[in-house]
Amino acid sequence: MLVEINHLYFSHVKEQPLFEDFSLQLDEGKIIALAGESGCGKSTLLNLIYGLLNWEEGEIIFDGKKLMGPKGNLVPGESEMKFVAQNFDLMPYATVSENVGKFISNINLSKKKEKIAELLEVVGLAEFAHILPKNLSGGQQQRVAIARALSVLPKLLLLDEPFSNLDFARKIELREKLFRYVKENHISLIISTHELQDILPWLDQIIILEKGTLLQNDIAEKVYKKPFSPYVAKLFGEVNLFTEDEKNIFGISDFSYYPHQITLAESGFEAEVLESRFAGSHYWNKIRCKNKSLVLYTDHSLENKVKISFIKKH
Repeated sequence: MLVEINHLYFSHVKEQPLFEDFSLQLDEGKIIALAGESGCGKSTLLNLIYGLLNWEEGEIIFDGKKLMGPKGNLVPGESEMKFVAQNFDLMPYATVSENVGKFISNINLSKKKEKIAELLEVVGLAEFAHILPKNLSGGQQQRVAIARALSVLPKLLLLDEPFSNLDFARKIELREKLFRYVKENHISLIISTHELQDILPWLDQIIILEKGTLLQNDIAEKVYKKPFSPYVAKLFGEVNLFTEDEKNIFGISDFSYYPHQITLAESGFEAEVLESRFAGSHYWNKIRCKNKSLVLYTDHSLENKVKISFIKKH
């Protein structure tokens, strides 16, 4: 067990606890997503694990050692752990290369240079090695901070919304290189995100928080296919939600169906096409069926009336 949180009590404001009797166990060698809407406690939990905040009750154990938080550590943080928060804390008058190499030993300078070059390649900033951070965009500064955190090969890396400042093309490039590097170097990773669908292929585990409460904690595939509640289902993007009455009307067993889980069928429910729009890899369609608006994806444009059915879940 890499991280163990037992009966944690924490509040930003007295008598308004965010975490109350909160417990969680995290295994080593996993890529774990911490997800939920803004204000659910994702960033706070990362700050607590890293030791930047004091908690009122309970304990946090990292790699068999009880953590003390700011009360017990003059310098916040743990040597076997790195945290890249929303503020990147880069050295403003040192180059990108110098920032990345901050924690790397100077004993073998040629080896250090190779390591810096490797890390800059991982985060896609090789051509910016000699630039000062102030001349970089927010997304580029974020990537410098990630490379610096990786430089010490921490046992645990904590990333708070690491792709939030990146454009789509850079996001695709970074996430694949980052997750592969983490796996190859046996680094455990906890990543807070509100964009689960973007990183789903690389996740071993998903933890869902809502206002400090642990809603769901399971392997990624199970959380996606069997969300605990509408709140969880909506974190994966567009979804069709059904009340108990609507489930009975359609003869379905689940409260949520993603757009690809509704399909055209020769014998099915009649539906009126309200909109059909080209969305790149598919057409986005809004239809009305039995007085309910639904969204489904197809490989061609729809018009007038269609028949639909629901894909059975397993």
